[in-house]
Amino acid sequence: MGDIVERITRKNENLESILPLTISAQYGLIDQNEFFDKRIASKDVSGYYLVRKGEFAYNKSTSSDAPWGAIKRLDRYESGVLSTLYIVFRILDEEKIDSDYLVTYYDTDLWHKGVQAIAAEGARNHGLLNIAPADFFETTVSMPQDIEEQRKIGAYFKNLDCLITLHQRKRDDLKDLKRVFLYRISLKSPSRRRIWQDELL
Repeated sequence: MGDIVERITRKNENLESILPLTISAQYGLIDQNEFFDKRIASKDVSGYYLVRKGEFAYNKSTSSDAPWGAIKRLDRYESGVLSTLYIVFRILDEEKIDSDYLVTYYDTDLWHKGVQAIAAEGARNHGLLNIAPADFFETTVSMPQDIEEQRKIGAYFKNLDCLITLHQRKRDDLKDLKRVFLYRISLKSPSRRRIWQDELL
């Protein structure tokens, strides 16, 4: 992995960003305030890593959705800050490695075996996998040599994710519409109010 990416240890010394980020296995790199409904980061974020759009970060914290942590690219914002507990990196040459392919690769479990092999005995330290950055960059990445093939794979799954998101939004809109109709029906008929209440449960 160290042949295709480089580690970023850029500090936010000039306060280029004050947006505190976290990594969610489901939502990727996301604003802490949006994800937790509160700020976890300290008020002074000058000692945090400054992450720019298109760069990647590895969250060594495990969960049921991410048994070996999560690796995500910053897509939502132009920049943000991350705790130095994260491992931040960027692609060395995007003419050789497609960024969307790497996003797709790290959304699979193909990289888990490599991380599992370097996780220290005892695995977790305060909820984090005990993985040294140097060891992390020694893990292997499976990819086609042909950049065009990488791009096709990356584009295919990116479009698929967009389609899934679109259908999820449509489903949510239909659920909201259903709630409105049931509420209106309950207002007209007290006997139907129970039906609406049951639908909410």
